[in-house]
Amino acid sequence: MNRPAALKMNFTFRLGVPKVRFMYIAITNDIQVTALPDFLMERSDPGQNRYFWSYTIEIANLGRVRVQLLSRHWVIIDANGRREEVSGPGVVGEQPVLEPGETFRYVSGCPLATPSGMMQGSYRMATDAGETFDIEVPAFSLDSPLSRPTLN
Repeated sequence: MNRPAALKMNFTFRLGVPKVRFMYIAITNDIQVTALPDFLMERSDPGQNRYFWSYTIEIANLGRVRVQLLSRHWVIIDANGRREEVSGPGVVGEQPVLEPGETFRYVSGCPLATPSGMMQGSYRMATDAGETFDIEVPAFSLDSPLSRPTLN
């Protein structure tokens, strides 16, 4: 069962200042993927057109069968429409196995030459029976306080 992507707000505090972050959620074939991006000013250099985000991904097996993440496919688009695709085995050097009810969380990063952009993608999964299927990684915004808001 596939469900439409959802968006939730998350409040955090950095140096005593509240910060709103958005969580993006998609469920495909009983696997929930949650993305939580975060702009990192300390790793960015706007004068050199270098902007950096970290993103936390949590993959939760809501189903009844064991699954393994085999590979990833990302589509990254900056504010100028420049598109980059990244594919490869696993995530952060791992191909995690998720028993029913288990989750796997990792943090990675994305540099861009513009102060905003977006990412979306998919993971190829496999069951113990050898069935493979793709699950959606929800599209998520890479926003910084240096970008002008736009309505899409």
